[in-house]
Amino acid sequence: MGRPVDADFERFRPLLLGLAYRMLGSMWDAEDVVQEAYLRWQRVDRETVEEPRAFLVTVVSRLALDQLRSARVKREAYTGPWLPEPVPVDAFGPSDAAELRDTLSYATLHLMERLTPPQRAVFVLREAFELPYEDIAGIVGDTVVNCRQLHRRAGKQLDRGRDRFRPSPAEHSELLDRFVAAARGGDLDTLKELLSEDVVAYNDGGGRTRAALRPIEGRDKVLAFVAGLLSRYPIDEIRPAEANGEPAVWSRLDGQDQLITLDVRDGRIHAVYGILNPDKLAHVRPA
Repeated sequence: MGRPVDADFERFRPLLLGLAYRMLGSMWDAEDVVQEAYLRWQRVDRETVEEPRAFLVTVVSRLALDQLRSARVKREAYTGPWLPEPVPVDAFGPSDAAELRDTLSYATLHLMERLTPPQRAVFVLREAFELPYEDIAGIVGDTVVNCRQLHRRAGKQLDRGRDRFRPSPAEHSELLDRFVAAARGGDLDTLKELLSEDVVAYNDGGGRTRAALRPIEGRDKVLAFVAGLLSRYPIDEIRPAEANGEPAVWSRLDGQDQLITLDVRDGRIHAVYGILNPDKLAHVRPA
């Protein structure tokens, strides 16, 4: 007898979920895409499938690309800044390769929102999964030449907003600890030293809870925002956390839960991401 219909699928499920998540920035959407791919896999004549992994990667990539095109319209109408949904480090199995870790980092996922859907698909397939351009072209329905151009443009877009030489986990964690200690103690002088001049703070409440409706740009404005929050609301809880394979902070301010992650470059904080939308905290909420 042959293997069960879903044997190959379950073997590749973590990989497929990681692919869909990197393309969509949403675990909910990624799970929907993978479930639809599973239903399609059940209807396939497996004797016609030479490479299950390649077949499933193609199906998930195309479904995610279609989902991403429609999601962009919804995100434009989103209440306040739209931020990716944070996920636990082990959501997709081990990510030992540097490329896998980089494309999963929260700051990179946020930057990928600037890309067009085809650029994002090509970038993820090439950077995270190292697919040949010939295979990528077949998946996205374009030529090899155009796919190379899409990848190059995507790389230039992302390189404008990130440091190829990312801090070590220890350096990232140390800076985050100093940021938390300064915020908790209202030490604005230390906060000022930690923040870059062009730092941006994003708050994603999605209309579900209190949050800034626009990004807060510049060190002075971010400091004023933090000072205002601390003067009005008590910090009920604050503890170390992890999201997308990087140090993060779980906090509760005036009864409102929030996950805070940082984009650290050149020893300073260039972005502060505050995820408050409760729908996006389900996968990282402490037990």
